[in-house]
Amino acid sequence: MKIAIGADHRGFSLKEVLKEFLKEKGYEVIDFGTHSEESFDYPDAAIPAGEAVASGEADRGILICMTGIGMSIAANKVKGVRAALVTGIEFAELSRRHNDANVICLQGGYVDPEDAKKFVEVFLTTEFEGGRHEKRVNKIKEYESTH
Repeated sequence: MKIAIGADHRGFSLKEVLKEFLKEKGYEVIDFGTHSEESFDYPDAAIPAGEAVASGEADRGILICMTGIGMSIAANKVKGVRAALVTGIEFAELSRRHNDANVICLQGGYVDPEDAKKFVEVFLTTEFEGGRHEKRVNKIKEYESTH
């Protein structure tokens, strides 16, 4: 599985931890930056990473900024992206099972790296449940295709 990952300067250190974690688990990682703690605008990582997920270049995405909010907003502007701000294991699971989220957004300034690893692992290993939830996701896809 290919994972697009990106962060701004406030998410850089957590991105680096998660990159190593993903590689150890056997995932292929595509890094969309930033590559340091120098000031970096979150849309500059969120949009290209989101485009990689939407196009199929990457299977899923992980985005990190201070609060996760900016990354969520920017990534969700990309047609085909369903980015979820995740703050707990249950949310990681439900974002996949119920919403078929394909990008997880994390709080680089607030989440412990060990917790973040757990959130990511659940996000990457949980399948979409479909059923009644598929109808809802399809409404989003329909809107995107007509607007």
